[in-house]
Amino acid sequence: MPSKKFELVRQLESKLDNQRKASGVPGRFAEAAALPDRKAQRKADAAAGLVPFACKLPAPLAQQLRDRAASHDGGINGLVADLLTRGLA
Repeated sequence: MPSKKFELVRQLESKLDNQRKASGVPGRFAEAAALPDRKAQRKADAAAGLVPFACKLPAPLAQQLRDRAASHDGGINGLVADLLTRGLA
């Protein structure tokens, strides 16, 4: 028994939708796909001996840290580690 036109169109749409989902990440989004996910990043940090440390700072001090971290080679994490090491010595 032949299918109705509506059913044929719906099957074609389903087929095209499945092909689109299976095609992968377009090239323009490849940079975002190359970054590790949070779970992998936590494992890499733990392997390097890094632990998360959160604290609350006044807004002007946090802005000062961000400004200095822009020119620091280790970013904000390296800058805070250097400052804490010097301050606690």
